[in-house]
Amino acid sequence: MTLRDARVQPDLPHRVRFTRDAFAPGNAVLAELLAGAEPGRALVVVDRGLLEARPDLQANMAAYAAAHCGRFPVIVGFRTLPGGEAVKNDLSLLEELLGVFNHHRLDRHAYVIAIGGGALLDTVGFAAAVCHRGLRLVRMPTTTLSQGDSGVGVKNGVNMFGQKNFIGSFAVPHAVVNDLALLENLGDRDWRCGLSEAVKVALLKDAGFFAEIERDAALLAQRDPAAGDRVWERSAALHLEHIVRPAAQGGDPFELTTSRPLDAGHWAAHQLERLSDFAIRHGEAVALGLALDADYAEATGLLSAVDHSRIVGLLAALGFDLHHCLLADPRLIAGVEAFREHLGGRLTLTLFRGVGRPVEVYTLDTDQMARVARERASVAAR
Repeated sequence: MTLRDARVQPDLPHRVRFTRDAFAPGNAVLAELLAGAEPGRALVVVDRGLLEARPDLQANMAAYAAAHCGRFPVIVGFRTLPGGEAVKNDLSLLEELLGVFNHHRLDRHAYVIAIGGGALLDTVGFAAAVCHRGLRLVRMPTTTLSQGDSGVGVKNGVNMFGQKNFIGSFAVPHAVVNDLALLENLGDRDWRCGLSEAVKVALLKDAGFFAEIERDAALLAQRDPAAGDRVWERSAALHLEHIVRPAAQGGDPFELTTSRPLDAGHWAAHQLERLSDFAIRHGEAVALGLALDADYAEATGLLSAVDHSRIVGLLAALGFDLHHCLLADPRLIAGVEAFREHLGGRLTLTLFRGVGRPVEVYTLDTDQMARVARERASVAAR
């Protein structure tokens, strides 16, 4: 007997909402997203730092559940985890989380509501994806990075063997709710971090959006909330558009090819994070990575001096320090090979011919890249 080839194409809804004060009793967004034929059960996992900043969060959620009784799930547990990259580096926390799921007898119809930054969402999302092959994950990102970028994706993962996201999964979340009010507690560094990913996706997909960020750069550097809200929403929309587009139009949500346009600037960013023991935040590392790739593109004749100045100038105007001594570390270039291994095939990097003009390259002059990296590092040493 010969079986024919077949295709498995999941048709899954990807619900992303922006709102403000999601747990205000009069805000129906969450209740509508989680409403079912029968009230379900939910476990809430919260970034410990957020709970310290908002000690009334648990009470507010309980009041919200009561106000929407019959539509909102019954909250069976409320757990905290540390935020930041530490939560992805400690596999005992992953095991602990799975134990909590088991303790509360969560099944595939139960919800896990994760409230925190990208690292916490990655960890909780991975645990939810592997428990019973998939619990219903509701992401509530609390950083500009996760609201504008990672939180709207379909990737989860934790770190192992010193490598970011060495183990992970692809799983479309049940819903993503970006509560803009949750960004108010961020420090300046963390608030700024989302801007580098916004610049990245504008460089990839929308020259007009890049120009808007340029126009509002002074406001954004002063963390003007209205200007920021516009950036996070547009950044999220562009990231989501790339994720859900049909394969015929370049969509690749489960990364079956070696093309990773949304990882522009990330080969260096991931290596800088590791080399600094994560003292460099992800958004700061992405800004450094974009600046470095722009230097290389200009040095090799790919990018004009005018567009190079626009890219680097905007990142600097937004408040990013684009010079770091680790750029001179010989181990930096090893990030190119680590990135290729992560792709699982030939090296594919996204560089830029101009604003809104990405181009894929398959080879890299590592000597030239090392030279421009040392030049950028030398400024930091002065």
